[in-house]
Amino acid sequence: MSELTTEKSSPPVPAEGTPDAPWHRLDRRMLLIRPVLDGVKSLPLLIGALLLGHGNYWQWIGLAVTAVTVLAGISHCLTSRYRVTATQVEWHTGLLLRKQRSVPRDRIRTVDVMSEPKHRLFSLSAVRIGTGRHSHGKGPGKDELVLDAVSGAEAQRLRTLLLHRKTITTNTAAGTETSAEDSVETGPQERLVAAVDKRWLRYAPFTLSGIAVVGAIVGTLYHFVHELHLDPLRYGPLRELAQQYTAAPTWLVVLPTAVGLLVLVAALSVGGYVLSFWNFRLTREDGGTLHIRRGLVTTRSVSIEEERLRGVEVKEPLPLRMVGGAKCVAVAAGLREGKGADKGGGLLLPPAPIGRVHEVVADVLGEDIAAVPLVRHPRRALTRRLTRAVTGVLLFAAALFLLAWIDFLPAWPWQAALVLLPFAVLVGWDRYRTLGHALAGAYLVTRSGSLDRTTEVVRRDGLTGIVVLRSLFQRRAGLITVVAPIAAGKGHYHVVDVDETVGLALADHTVPGLLSPFLVAESGI
Repeated sequence: MSELTTEKSSPPVPAEGTPDAPWHRLDRRMLLIRPVLDGVKSLPLLIGALLLGHGNYWQWIGLAVTAVTVLAGISHCLTSRYRVTATQVEWHTGLLLRKQRSVPRDRIRTVDVMSEPKHRLFSLSAVRIGTGRHSHGKGPGKDELVLDAVSGAEAQRLRTLLLHRKTITTNTAAGTETSAEDSVETGPQERLVAAVDKRWLRYAPFTLSGIAVVGAIVGTLYHFVHELHLDPLRYGPLRELAQQYTAAPTWLVVLPTAVGLLVLVAALSVGGYVLSFWNFRLTREDGGTLHIRRGLVTTRSVSIEEERLRGVEVKEPLPLRMVGGAKCVAVAAGLREGKGADKGGGLLLPPAPIGRVHEVVADVLGEDIAAVPLVRHPRRALTRRLTRAVTGVLLFAAALFLLAWIDFLPAWPWQAALVLLPFAVLVGWDRYRTLGHALAGAYLVTRSGSLDRTTEVVRRDGLTGIVVLRSLFQRRAGLITVVAPIAAGKGHYHVVDVDETVGLALADHTVPGLLSPFLVAESGI
């Protein structure tokens, strides 16, 4: 008589993206980095307590604060855990003070993967999950989730799982055999849109990004010298150099100094370009996602869902425009806005030839914006720009004249300010020449600016309304400003100083039917 034996099978492991998804912890290799970093941050306090404490209780306070800081970092690494369920991403951390945060998956707009040198030392990455509600400040926003120590493979898995959920759902609905886990492991297929070219380094000096570095160095040195009450001219080499410059003619001092400063700024700008944009690649993935990778020392990887993309901005600062260059930034929810947009991960193309920028814009938006002629604004807008430019210089010269009249300044500053009048007229004329707008398919296009010319392209179906502004001076000139508010980028984009009739027609065509009742009522009156 045979015996019937049964074996008790183990329960199945919950899959990712299900209500009972498993919990994951941060990579333990971060424990080798976090205490050192926290200790370095506490060094000023610790050194001050040891040097100024003189054996009293302040030394113990400094040591205690340093120890608490290091232990808090260790506790964060040991207690942090996260998981991805079917509806949200959950994160728990803390030992004595517990913190919990959850982000709905349907609100996730971007997944930013960054690897700083401290991460790359152990092949780790930091994953920043954006929901579209943070755009100001340096730290993580209220609805932003940051996993600051995961492996490179885990970062790629999270990015694919969170941004390609629709592709996985579509495959399941079509009856294919590919599971969600298999789709995450294999990753999406990519198509290259743009990659950095080494020849683009010639545009780096014209970005003038090195000016900020030079300013920071000068400011730090000045603060250091001022706090220590040092006089650099008291030391031999500097004193001799100052005496030589004082004895030399003015032009012989100013010219070499200006040339040396320009060379330094250019060198720093090229170095910054290499560090920031080396290995830059923009790809389009299956499922409608743009993927941006860049960086030499600190690598960064940003993914943007195309359905959340609301447009682009083509930026042409004057020095870059003079050599035929420009850069392109995405207008999308969840990305930093304004001047820090490229640092916030929305850079679609670094400084490059303007023709290449237009090609990338056409590929990303599916609309050849460069081929669309812009509507010129009336010459009354030229009068406003010339008036503003000239008035600003005259007011500045008048203020310097008053200071000279009361013997606070010599007479030459206000006279030198008047030399700026021709340049002000040129800037005013260029600002007018830049003005333009158009409707290109599903997009509203507007261009303005001279020293920092910007062409802004935003989706009309993404606008939250339309605003028509008219100041007292615009009313006298028969001009208006049309504002297109949108929940992305800067939040609003302006078509400035357009003819009243043309502007109202533009507003009505941009969001059809929104202004029609008001226009009909006004014509009836």
